[in-house]
Amino acid sequence: QVRFVESGGGLVQPGGSLRLSCKASGVSIAYYAMAWFRLTPGKEREEVSCISHSDGRTHYVDSVKGRFTISRDDALNTVYLQMDSLKPEDTAVYLCATDTSTSCPVEPRYWGHGTQVTVSS
Repeated sequence: QVRFVESGGGLVQPGGSLRLSCKASGVSIAYYAMAWFRLTPGKEREEVSCISHSDGRTHYVDSVKGRFTISRDDALNTVYLQMDSLKPEDTAVYLCATDTSTSCPVEPRYWGHGTQVTVSS
């Protein structure tokens, strides 16, 4: 059974940082592209970042470029999202996902339950 468990969210002030983790089980992420999405009430699901397996490239939505960094540790079966210079508009539930393809973007087939990120003073 494929399972993703996200952690690392919380309440942070504008300008602060958080590091999200996504621990996978039941699947080896080493073979697949992995993505972070965020869900905000009243907005469409947004792919924030994706890391490809086929060419190792990383992709970011324009609103987080230069502030967020996606990485993976295949030995730990974990994907990370380092979030710096956080803004109130980054407030959302963040989830990791894959569709078991090797390239980005990801059309989610397997999801985690997510971790809440709240950016507020």
